Amino acid sequence: MVLVTGGARRIGRAVALDLARRGLNVGFTYRTSDAEALRLEQELLALGVRAMAIRADLRHASAAQAAVEAVAATLGRLDVVVNNAGRYETAAFEDISDGQWDAMLATNLTAPFLVSRAAVPHLRKAGQGRIIHITSIGALRAFPTHAHYCASKAGLAHLTRAMARALAPEISVNAVAPGLIAFSDDLSDWEQKMRDRTPLQRAGTAADVAEAVGFLATCNPFLTGQTLVVDGGLSLI
Repeated sequence: MVLVTGGARRIGRAVALDLARRGLNVGFTYRTSDAEALRLEQELLALGVRAMAIRADLRHASAAQAAVEAVAATLGRLDVVVNNAGRYETAAFEDISDGQWDAMLATNLTAPFLVSRAAVPHLRKAGQGRIIHITSIGALRAFPTHAHYCASKAGLAHLTRAMARALAPEISVNAVAPGLIAFSDDLSDWEQKMRDRTPLQRAGTAADVAEAVGFLATCNPFLTGQTLVVDGGLSLI
């Protein structure tokens, strides 16, 4: 009943597992992480839910459409879409190439649009469909060494609000905006500075983000067009 894009690793993996523990069947996409995808699929099945992994490059409309149709057909219906697949990199503004700009917007903004558009008929059929975008505090704060990333996530944040109006009342659209999320103890100097500035004095975890997504996927449906910021208070600084 749920499609999670970019589900094989990191935040996507945590989201898929959290939703499965809530009893939801989970389909997820991945682009290159074959071994991780197979491992996650087995873990999801072990939790007693139906699961499927789909290799897809969602930057292309045909691939996004095919992934949505495969999940809806295999799981029987589609109730929730989590647009998690994303791209992140650090670059000085004057060093950002045309290719880097295009790749960032294609992954972080175009792909969520393509997946959502393909999913709309299935979500409307579900009755109270939900779309959840993973944005970033980079949509709220301007980081000088991440201009293309911030622009892509700000676009996704505004797309969230526009879609919430366009797809109501059958479909709710919300977002989760993570702050600094650590996937290991090996933080860069910039990440350490971000952690130290965070009011709650720690980096976030993938599980922190997954819990927020799980809330939006299962809470009272009278909530749309909102962004849940999961950053330990960093965006307040």
